[in-house]
Amino acid sequence: MAKEKYLDDISEIKELMNRSSRFISLSGLSGIMAGIYALVGAYYANNIIKNIEIESGFKRFVIAFNSAEKFLLIAVLVIVFAAGTCIVLTYKKSKRNGLKIWDVSSKKMLTNFLIPLVSGGIFCFAMFWNDVYEYIASTTLIFYGLACLNASKYTLGDVRYLGITIIVIGLISSFYIGYGLYFWALGFGLCHILYGTIMHFKYDRKRTKN
Repeated sequence: MAKEKYLDDISEIKELMNRSSRFISLSGLSGIMAGIYALVGAYYANNIIKNIEIESGFKRFVIAFNSAEKFLLIAVLVIVFAAGTCIVLTYKKSKRNGLKIWDVSSKKMLTNFLIPLVSGGIFCFAMFWNDVYEYIASTTLIFYGLACLNASKYTLGDVRYLGITIIVIGLISSFYIGYGLYFWALGFGLCHILYGTIMHFKYDRKRTKN
């Protein structure tokens, strides 16, 4: 009995240390929803591409300027819905577990996440501005993966593996110009759903049962 109590105390101390140094309130469901939003966005973007191919006769993805604006709108909507869902679900999880959503660990996580993400966003906008569309899909994947990797030091460790996976997908995508949308759907869509599901059953359901 004494040994079990000792182990329970160690486990509790370890959990308290993790809470103070890492933001552990990320919701796995928010990752799943982000993946679903990305797949829906990819579906509508693919319809735009099909129309362009019919009009132009090209087999590869050719994006006219007016169509590029539609792509930008789809991307912005996906980001807004994904970010909004993440904030709402993370807030609910934090409240349920009696944790603060805005503390030192969450500030560090957000700062480390936004530095690569904003840098990549500005770079992608520069490519869009100069009518260079071929590498936008791979660039968004790579910078987002770097953002996840950079933020993983201050949140759940699974985010690190999500970041590495998306970086690899982005690098592979850069060698297959014209198929970026498929890799975009794979990275932002299926990978988010997969890792979100893993995190949900690994952390969310476990804490709910406890």
